[in-house]
Amino acid sequence: MSRDLLLKVELHSDPGMLCVVRAAMERLTEAFGFSEPDCRSVTRAVDEALTNIMRHSYAGQLDRPIEVLCQRAPRRNGTGDGFEVVLSDHGPAVDPAKMQGRKLDEIKPGGLGLHFIRQSMDVVEFKRERDVNLLRLIKYLQAEKQG
Repeated sequence: MSRDLLLKVELHSDPGMLCVVRAAMERLTEAFGFSEPDCRSVTRAVDEALTNIMRHSYAGQLDRPIEVLCQRAPRRNGTGDGFEVVLSDHGPAVDPAKMQGRKLDEIKPGGLGLHFIRQSMDVVEFKRERDVNLLRLIKYLQAEKQG
């Protein structure tokens, strides 16, 4: 299963870099062929995930490394391509069971990032390999409507 590299970005955990990544995601998802709403959705999911890494994994430190890897991911049944984003950081190990957003009926700011990510993406997987946290996000192109 080949994966075509689309973009690889290494950045520091500085929130000032989020606008740069958002702009890159908007253009890249557009070029990949997503609809405008899906472009916004993927961009928002990546932005939320990066924000969570900066806030929670790195506790606001501005100089910690984050890698964003974007590649084409073939769908297992062969019907359409997926846009895969893998975010990696070197923060402390995270228990995936604790990666829950707050309850949606609680009226307060914050805590909805994971809901946005899961709602926006078709695949959301978290794992830890060799002291690195890896968050894998995939959004599949919608099959063309046959008329």
